[in-house]
Formats: sequence, C-alpha cells, structure tokens
Amino acid sequence: MRNDVNRQWLLASRPEGVISDENFRWQETPIPEPRHGQVLVRNLWLSFDPTQRGWMTRDTYVPMIPLGEVMRAASVGQVVESRRPGYAPGELVQGTFGWQDYAATDGGGVIPMRKLPPRMPPNLALSLFGITGLTAYFGVLDIGQVKEGETFVVSGAAGATGSIAGQIAKLKGCRVVGIAGGKLKCDWLLREAGFDGVIDYRADDIGARLSALCPKGIDVFYDNVGGAALNEALARINLRARIVLCGAISRYGAKTPPAGPANYFNLVPKRGRMEGFIVLDYAARFPEATAALARWLGEGRLNQKEDVVEGLENAPNTLARLFSGENFGKQLLKIADPPLAPPT
Repeated sequence: MRNDVNRQWLLASRPEGVISDENFRWQETPIPEPRHGQVLVRNLWLSFDPTQRGWMTRDTYVPMIPLGEVMRAASVGQVVESRRPGYAPGELVQGTFGWQDYAATDGGGVIPMRKLPPRMPPNLALSLFGITGLTAYFGVLDIGQVKEGETFVVSGAAGATGSIAGQIAKLKGCRVVGIAGGKLKCDWLLREAGFDGVIDYRADDIGARLSALCPKGIDVFYDNVGGAALNEALARINLRARIVLCGAISRYGAKTPPAGPANYFNLVPKRGRMEGFIVLDYAARFPEATAALARWLGEGRLNQKEDVVEGLENAPNTLARLFSGENFGKQLLKIADPPLAPPT
C-alpha cells in the first residue's frame, strides 16, 4: 500500500435487491489534513453489520448515505495527527470513520468518537464490546426481560448479535434454542455456545422443530431475521411472551417488501408484546453493558466468534457475506496494524 494516498470506497448507486460491486466505486485521493478541532485517524478495522444496507437505501434512525460519499461503517483506528485537545498521536479510537484508510474527523457521526480502554483489542471493540454485543445485552435484558426457567429462541443465532444474545439468556437461566443455517453453525451453537437446541433452517422444517424443541411454548423470541422464523415463533408464544425485534435480514434484499407475519394476531389472546429497538438509545448505559460483558468473558462464560477478512479492497464482498449466509460470527475486515506505538 502506498503511504501517500487515501484509498476509499464510495457509494455509487443504491442497491435494488442483492448488493453488488456496482453499488460502490474505488477512489484514491490525497490524505486529508486535519483542521483545528479535528484528528487524523488511520483506520485499522472495519465493522460490517446488516444495518449498513439500510443506510445505503433510505433514511432510518440516521440519514441515508449520500451518493458519492464514503461508505459509512463503524471502525477502530489510530490517531496519527491531532489538532483536537484530549487526543494524542498513537491513541486508539472508535467511531464512524467509513471505508477508507484515513479520516479527518471532529468525532461526530452515528457512533461518536471515543478512546478505546487500555489494552482492549481493536477487534473486540467492534464485536463483543461493539454495537453487536451491546445490542444483544440490551435486547435480552431490557426488551426481552428474560427470567430464569423461560424458553428463549433466537433467529440468526450464529451471527454476531444472535450468538451473544443466546448466551446471555443462558447465563440468566433460560432454556435456549437457536435458528441458524448449516450444520457447522448449528454444531458450534451446541458445543461451544452452550445452546440447548438448534434448528437448521436450510434442512429443517422450522415450525415442526420449534414444536419439538419448545413443547411448553416460547417465552422470548429474539428476532434478527423476520420471515418464516418470526411467523412460526408467533404461532407458539406463551402468555405474556416478548418478541424482540432486532433485525429482519430476510427482507433486506427484497425488491418488494414481503407481507407481514400471518400469525401476528396471536399476540392478542396471548397478551404478548412485540417491540423494536435501536441500541443507540442506550448510549448512556454502554459502560454498564461493557463491564458485564467483560466480566462474563473473563469468567469463561461467553464464547466470542469472529469472521475476519483482510484488505480494504475486499470491503464490498465482505458486506455481501452478511446477506449470503457465508459469514460465521461477527464480520470484520482488517485494514492495517497500528502504525505508531501507543503513547506512554
């Protein structure tokens, strides 16, 4: 890599259906000069999340990415030049720096810039201690309100959020069933993540397997997928069940949105609650979640899995992996190792 250019991926067009390389454009520009109040950050790691497709196509909880702008993503980088008080060269920071080598930033963005705690690995800052781990924590405990002895089912169970959500529910004394795609992922959920049961949506009848694995019904369904999994879960909910709406990856590539779940009316006689949430609403409580996740990891009670691709040139294909089912665990892309020694 040349050290005098800033390589970037720009959003070239809005995807219709499946994401393709044509939606992005590669560009090389001079490395930006930070202005007063800014820092120059060299990106080291990028996070890939299903929500990024939403950012490409429409206004959601944040404005959509303008065409011709750098593709938005959470990332970890290292400060290489600072004109902002409180930040020094060599420090590792997390923020929304996008698909590029360098970013001159004042710290704003979807994820405001913050320093990484001492000795925190950059990959963990974007996975277990990043948006996906935090989403699992608040989704299970605040929205799901899990209780010991309940049956907890999670779709997208081998993904970054689903795998942690299921393990948190298990820590809280729930019986946990995961829905995932493929024998490799299902075996990992049983052997490494400690799930009580798994459903392979590629090979199994989801409804029949839910009935077999959840004979007493479902108390909490943590949904990352939507579609058939959500509909079948709604048919089997218990009284006062909670449906946690975290994502709907089955819809993201559809040119025409599919019809809603036919079994939604079951929420009425069961007095169930179906609620969506955005983890950024819990920003003031991130330290609480990070401390709990770190404690469980240190105690060996959480099993964290990452799927790492290397090279900025591979960013479009890395995002596409989320929607093809290729990724296994938290999807990350490594761009570079820290160029400077941490400050003393």
